[in-house]
Amino acid sequence: MKLHLTGPAEQQLHANIKITGSKSESNRSLLLAALYKGIVIKNLSNSDDAQVMQQGLQKDSGIVDIHHAGTAMRFLTGYFASQEGKEVILTGSKRMTERPIKILVDALRDLGATISYANEEGYPPIKISGKSLIKDKVSLPANVSSQYISSLLLIAPSLKNGLELELVGKITSVPYIKMTLSLLDELEIPNSFNGNLIKVAAKPSVVPTTLVVESDWSSASYYYSIVAMAAVGSQITLSAYKSNSLQGDSVLAKIYTHFGVTTTFAENSVTLKKSEEPKNANVEFDLANAPDIAQTIAVTVFGLGMGCYLTGLHTLKIKETDRLEALHTELSKLGSDISVTNKSLTIKPTNTIISDVVIDTYNDHRMAMAFAPLALKKSIYINEAGVVSKSYPDFWEDLKALQFSIKEL
Repeated sequence: MKLHLTGPAEQQLHANIKITGSKSESNRSLLLAALYKGIVIKNLSNSDDAQVMQQGLQKDSGIVDIHHAGTAMRFLTGYFASQEGKEVILTGSKRMTERPIKILVDALRDLGATISYANEEGYPPIKISGKSLIKDKVSLPANVSSQYISSLLLIAPSLKNGLELELVGKITSVPYIKMTLSLLDELEIPNSFNGNLIKVAAKPSVVPTTLVVESDWSSASYYYSIVAMAAVGSQITLSAYKSNSLQGDSVLAKIYTHFGVTTTFAENSVTLKKSEEPKNANVEFDLANAPDIAQTIAVTVFGLGMGCYLTGLHTLKIKETDRLEALHTELSKLGSDISVTNKSLTIKPTNTIISDVVIDTYNDHRMAMAFAPLALKKSIYINEAGVVSKSYPDFWEDLKALQFSIKEL
């Protein structure tokens, strides 16, 4: 599906939008609900990732295909490895077979798991023969994807002896680790996170609990970008959000003050308002704890004619695509003076935005959504726009509520 986007005629925007539950929180909650009876989940994400996670958890044997869902790949690896009697081959899309899984597999093997590679060593598909894991101590490099770490922490309370997990080196994406531990807290599962050591106690059962999934902050990022590029006075209210969010991407509220956007929390919503034009031509952010918003911020900076230096981006190389190279390619088409390394991105200020550029999305939902706000500045095209279903299926319909013109070609 190829879309042609143009921004609304009225540049001062006003809208109220309800966003689906966080896929990160949803998939953690779904795994816990599979491990423990009596857990009810509300505001579950309607994303592709959450759907394939649910389908995978219902299988006991055979092939489990999670398509593009990296979270499901990592979480289900830990789940099936710890479930005695379950035998599956866990696989996904072509890109998923290029995304490394070795660090997690090695850690699970150290705990006693039986996992082998069906094709290339270190990459999916993987064959898992589930068994009761008795060992309770393992170490993991601290600078890897937090999903590896959370995969171990989520199954930890269901293991006979719990788990002590040592993280070696500087820890990446701490908020996502804390999100996982906070969900364990909600289930009254004892845990601690001191320095580089995380301990989770064994807990055979939990009291019946309702887990309410907060709406997705990564999805909110695109509205921050829209408000930043819109006229002063523009205001968008999003639900359902909370000021004490578990999600690392909630740092958006602080970051976007640099782009003239203020954030106001109500009981169950957040309002974004363009209060002023940005005061500085250049910004610098370390996004090691929130790498999923790097694309949004880069496009915002370019759209405002600003410059930036973004660091902490080493995990973007192994996402749905190599997001750093994808950003370099697509922003260059639009006229950006951009350069990237393996872990950083630099944009120099420019007032040139080339019109009617066709943006390629690389099977990456965030590429499609991050570039969409540029339609406020120039007419653009988005290739394979249906990829947004991975995390936010209603995205294009919600943009129409903001009076964006969206035509399918």
